[in-house]
Amino acid sequence: MNNFTIKDLETLSGIKAHTIRIWEQRYTVLKPQRTDTNIRYYSNDELKNLLNIALLNKYGYKISHITSMNPLQIREKILMLSNTDAQLERIITELIQCMVDMDMDAFDNIVTKFTLSKGVERTITKILFPFLERIGVLWQTDTISPAQEHLVSNIIRQKIIVGIENVVPYISSKKTVLLFLPEGEHHEIGLLYIHYILKSRGVKTIYLGANVPVKDIPAVLAVKKADYLYTHVTSLHTASGFEKFLTQYKLHLPNTPLVLSGMQAVLYNKALPDNILLKKSLMQVMEFVNTI
Repeated sequence: MNNFTIKDLETLSGIKAHTIRIWEQRYTVLKPQRTDTNIRYYSNDELKNLLNIALLNKYGYKISHITSMNPLQIREKILMLSNTDAQLERIITELIQCMVDMDMDAFDNIVTKFTLSKGVERTITKILFPFLERIGVLWQTDTISPAQEHLVSNIIRQKIIVGIENVVPYISSKKTVLLFLPEGEHHEIGLLYIHYILKSRGVKTIYLGANVPVKDIPAVLAVKKADYLYTHVTSLHTASGFEKFLTQYKLHLPNTPLVLSGMQAVLYNKALPDNILLKKSLMQVMEFVNTI
């Protein structure tokens, strides 16, 4: 059982904390409990209830109408939403609910069904990445347990790996890209997705995986030639850890182009050597892939 703060509910539902408090008082849609220090906290069921209400509210239903429905009626109205964006949000909401309940069979079934219908790339861009963006803050603040994080991440990781293994390139490139995560970085999903995108565009890839010391890469390049190195840095929990990685890269690979994406790339705003290219969004990543 997770305990969610009102800020967690705001992050996951998109409903401002101020509005959530008004809904509590006016419609009693949520019944938070309080800690010994009088701080509100919310249960799994409260979160799931709010996610459903927020979805209907976003797509045209007044809160007064929603709160007059029973749970079955709310579910029926959600399934009737025909707007494409609403359907995608419904799926993302269902994934969050599955994660909270640790119902990994249901999580896997939802992702599998969407993949069979829409393909790996659309599954990742339309539901999995938005899902990860919504819950990422909760992982960083330990609101979501490590067990929940690992179970969900493992399913997503498996889906992308299957996509990589089965991808059939529709174009061909003469370029080779070596992919790795630096020492201390273990969040592989973003890099695996880049791996899939590169392979689908016919780019040759060398995948080293997670937690790779920079000093070991020159030995690989001596045998396996690569036009670019690529890394996707999500955590390296402190800014000093990321700076250390950049220093190591400059020392051991001063002339090898590195493409760098992920949260640390988004946050970084200092000058970099010409051989290190920051990609701060998925659009910029795709633009780079399309040039090679």
